Amino acid sequence: METYLQDWRTTPAYRRLLELASRPCDLTAPGLLTPERLQRYRASGAGFDLLYAFARLDDQTLAALQELADQRRAVEQFDMMRRGVVMNRIVGYECENRAVLHTACRDIFSATPKHPQATELAKQQLARLHEFTQDLASGALLNEAGEPFTDLVCIGIGGSDLGPRALALALQPFALPGRRVHFIANVDPDDAAAVLRKVEPARTLACVVSKSGTTLETRTNEELVRRFFLQAGCDPRRRILAVTGKGSPMDDPERYLRSFFMFDFIGGRYSATSMVGGVPLAFLLGYDAFVEILRGAHEMDEVAARPQITDNLPLLLALIGIWNRNFLGMETVAVLPYSQALHRFPAHLQQCDMESNGKSIDRLGQTVSFQTGPIVWGEPGTNGQHAFYQLLHQGTTVVPAEFIAFRQSQYGEDTEVDGTTSQEKLLANILAQALALATGRPHDNPNKRFAGNRPSCILIADRLTPRAMGALLALYEAKIAFQGFVWNINSFDQEGVQLGKALANRLLDIFAQQRRQEAEAPPTADDLPRHLLDAAGLLNRSRSR
Repeated sequence: METYLQDWRTTPAYRRLLELASRPCDLTAPGLLTPERLQRYRASGAGFDLLYAFARLDDQTLAALQELADQRRAVEQFDMMRRGVVMNRIVGYECENRAVLHTACRDIFSATPKHPQATELAKQQLARLHEFTQDLASGALLNEAGEPFTDLVCIGIGGSDLGPRALALALQPFALPGRRVHFIANVDPDDAAAVLRKVEPARTLACVVSKSGTTLETRTNEELVRRFFLQAGCDPRRRILAVTGKGSPMDDPERYLRSFFMFDFIGGRYSATSMVGGVPLAFLLGYDAFVEILRGAHEMDEVAARPQITDNLPLLLALIGIWNRNFLGMETVAVLPYSQALHRFPAHLQQCDMESNGKSIDRLGQTVSFQTGPIVWGEPGTNGQHAFYQLLHQGTTVVPAEFIAFRQSQYGEDTEVDGTTSQEKLLANILAQALALATGRPHDNPNKRFAGNRPSCILIADRLTPRAMGALLALYEAKIAFQGFVWNINSFDQEGVQLGKALANRLLDIFAQQRRQEAEAPPTADDLPRHLLDAAGLLNRSRSR
């Protein structure tokens, strides 16, 4: 058996970290947060600085975390993943058993890509995307009245929605004039209705995203959009794009204007740099801006290949998370971007992290007896300071925080009030929050007392550009993968999503029979479990009245 598949708790580094966790660094200790510590506990790469002086670490802990990364062959496993070794597997059990090659989408900048065949497929899709954006720009692709398309409605769910949506919202200042992108994900018909009220059908394209071509929510919303076009007298065939697996039911030139392919070796939550994100982002921002997203992601992938954790931002952030989760017993992590543009980025990370590392078996199929992925949540600052930071500072649950910041605003528009600009106030709040969480405040009045010793890190770059967004995205993708490698869990499947889907489909069979009001007898307990029939009756009671 490969050594990296062994229980990580058998490593000497794990035992050393257990010892250190009995006396961890105390952030409230007088003189700890010196200028020297603030400067030394800093890692840089791909345009980002990671400031981790506010984590409960000292040099001994950092050394033990380095040993853990080495003994778990974390960087080597990341390289194996990039080279196409099958990492999506559970040894000895039926599973997806696939390579994991989202990094191949941005390995286009390398003269020697890690997986040449996958990168060549990515280049072919990029060429199709380039042709599409050129046709839009040149006027070769127009509506029936000879007018340009201004809006794109994206239909997908999960990884086909969260990442592209987060990036599109984050990079709105870089949008081409007259271009807008909208997203429909929820099968709740009000989601689609609200979006379709915002667009003019004659000047709107739609993009349907489903690898299998059979995702129920996506198929349902696609039908709503097709009816929207037909009711307006617009031909859906001339307006709907497909992003799907080659050979899927959606790979059909008779139904779709153009098709772009996604591949089995790219998981949905890691697909924002594939055509899943490429089509909406290139429509909104232009082809060159999407390439800049890929460039930033590639640069961070290269940073993730560095062996020293203090040079490797994703690995260092992953190990700090493991230290907090497994050795200091902290159950959640708050991702707090001090950038309004990133207001949907924590939602993307919820899926990317919790769907990846929300596992309770290892890669040998054995039940684990340690904590794996934390609960991930967050909102932008400074809004969050007036919402949930009370719990962060004085609650009974210690929540590690990952602050994300930029030295400059996107639009470059600011004003000075009371001697400082808004951007300076934003940055001052980040530092103040990190300091307050770390050092706390003694007080005779217990209501005004802050215990402190609550860890955080700060990720900061100059400005949120397409390139920086790509780097930030890749940083968290690699962080999540590294944690899975250390824990020896499969971060690349999502069986936990499937059970609810299967039960929903069985309930829908009941609803469909009720709607058809066929003469045949309704389903009985012999056909479906009694509790499903009872539940269907409760949920759909208004129909039977």
